[in-house]
Parts: sequence; structure tokens; C-alpha cells
Amino acid sequence: MKEINLLNRRRFLRSGAAAGLAVAAGGILGSGCCRCAQSGARSPKNVLVGGHPWVYAATRPNYDIYPVLDQIFADMHYAGLDGIELMHTALRYSNAVERIAELSAKYVLPVIGTSFGGAMWDRARHEAIFDDARIVVTRLAKLGGRTLGTSVGRAPQKKTAQQLDAQTELLRRIMDLCRNNGVELNLHNHTYEVEDNLHDLAGTLERIPEARLGPDLNWLVRGRVDPVDFIRAFRERIVFLHIRDQNADGTWSEAVGEGDMDYVAIGRALRDIGFSGDAVIELAHERNFKPTRPLRDSLRMSRAHVRRTLGF
Repeated sequence: MKEINLLNRRRFLRSGAAAGLAVAAGGILGSGCCRCAQSGARSPKNVLVGGHPWVYAATRPNYDIYPVLDQIFADMHYAGLDGIELMHTALRYSNAVERIAELSAKYVLPVIGTSFGGAMWDRARHEAIFDDARIVVTRLAKLGGRTLGTSVGRAPQKKTAQQLDAQTELLRRIMDLCRNNGVELNLHNHTYEVEDNLHDLAGTLERIPEARLGPDLNWLVRGRVDPVDFIRAFRERIVFLHIRDQNADGTWSEAVGEGDMDYVAIGRALRDIGFSGDAVIELAHERNFKPTRPLRDSLRMSRAHVRRTLGF
């Protein structure tokens, strides 16, 4: 990987992060679950490439995309994406299923799943989070969605064993809810899950050895974890990907392919492990960034770069 002012590949391999990743993967992968071996790896050409609407939500009050769903579906259709991963805010509305189903049919853009999150380490919030999950997952299932990309929430400090235990309890409840609705939960990561030698993520996987992963490749980089090494270490668990790019100075690029992340190397690693899950492009821009083009064009450029470098 090119130097990106965070942690390049050579430094990573000499660092404690590499050792921590190896220990976490080695200690957890002995559960015998191997998605590729059980189902047979699909050709990379068959990987579904969708879009996630964070870049639209980032400028909305309460990150609510529901009022701009028409634009999001139209833009993602224009960009040539194969599907959409929603944000759970869009599924809280009483008529969400009907409206989203209409847009999905109109733009021939199936709903892959949705992102979801909450402060799962805090037992005091468990019931509120689970009630929200029940609404989101049951409505997602009605739309044909099959994945729940789940974030466990950042704590004010490094999570204690007790907080990781609490996090695990709620995750297991939501996993059961998902299974009962034909949805697969994957653990999505921001930086906090993978910082400190994967402290948060490893703590979850030690407690839920069967959990699947949906890594965000750019958040891995920002958390000082090399995405190629992560892919190889957790190969059996990875069922979903979030794709974004950043510049050499660490700021996000306008589109995937305009930054400094080495997606050629990432693509090689994904082919080596026989990745057969879904991938979504999730653009993000810095707070004061002024786009030079419509978002639909950046999505289209990103889709083309994924095809060129990852092969799907």
C-alpha cells in the first residue's frame, strides 16, 4: 500500500497491530465456520455492488434520508449500482415499506440490507435499541433485505470486560431476531472497533465466535489496520464490504479511485480468499468539503473503479 500518512503496509507488519490482528484471528477462527467451504465461493464477477447513502445523510437533520430517498435511488440507478444498503432511519417511518418498495421497483434497485447501530455496551439502553431493531429488521425483511450491518457504539473510554459482556448480550438478541426474519447480521466497523489492537472487535468475537464481519476498508486504515492483512486474517468471516477512498493526507477523496488506497492489492486479497459476499460503495466527505460534481457522477466513477480494480 502507498504511504497514506497513517500506517503503511511495511510498518504495519512490524507493529503491534499486526501481532494483535494475528492473535485475534488465530484465536477466534478455530470455530470451524467457513462460509466459502460450506457454500462454494462465487466468481468475483457475481459479487453484488451496491451503494450506501451516508454521503446524503451527512448533510441531513438527524441523518434522516427518508425525505431524499427519491434522489438517492435515482442517483444510484444512474451510477450503475446493483442495489442499495439503506440506513435504519429510513425504515422507522410507518409507510417506509410501501414507499421504498415502489422506489426499488421503479429504479430496478433491490434493497440489500441496512446499516444499524446503537450503544450496545450500555445495558440501560438495551430495550430501546432492541425495540428499534425489531421495527427495522421486520420492515427490512418485507423489502427482501438480507443483511444488517451492525455497529456496537463507541464508549467514552476503552470498553471494559463488563461492557463487552453487555454488548454481546444485546448482539445475540438481535442476531436471533435477524435469523427469525431471514436476515444475516454482520459486524460493521468504524475506527473504535479496531483501534488498540482490535480491542473492541476481538472482544466481541471472543464472545460470539460465529459472528460474521462486514468491514469498512477505509475505517480499517483510519484505525491503523492494513485492510489486506485484515482480509487475509478474517477470510472465513467476511460476508460484506464497505468501500471508500482517501487521499495521501488522510482526507476523504471525492470518489473511489481518486485517493491513495491500493484497491488493486485489496482486490488481489479478495480473490485469494474467494470473497463471495456483497460490497457497497459508501462515499464520505470532510465537513467543509465542496463537491466539484454531482454525487451521482462520483458514485458512477466509484463504481467503474471498483470494476477495474476489484473485478466486480
